[in-house]
Amino acid sequence: MVIRFILSDYVEQAIAQAVYDKLEDGTFVGKIPICQGVIAFGSTLRECENELRSTLEDWILLGLKLGHYLPVIDNIDLNKEPTLEPMDTV
Repeated sequence: MVIRFILSDYVEQAIAQAVYDKLEDGTFVGKIPICQGVIAFGSTLRECENELRSTLEDWILLGLKLGHYLPVIDNIDLNKEPTLEPMDTV
């Protein structure tokens, strides 16, 4: 049985699609094109990557809370209603 951590997998797949650019002042900008509005800046590439991951996580949580549509990434659809197991299976 393969255990999947849906939210973690979603974040990892989204981060894998990130694009980074070095700006004229030597700082970096990163964005995830499929996740509209997810953009981050950093003085180093590593700082930019970390900030982008944090921004993405906040974007996902806010989107889930507000019921926004989130893009399907690598067949991971966070828009599906969760299914609950019957109490007698616990």
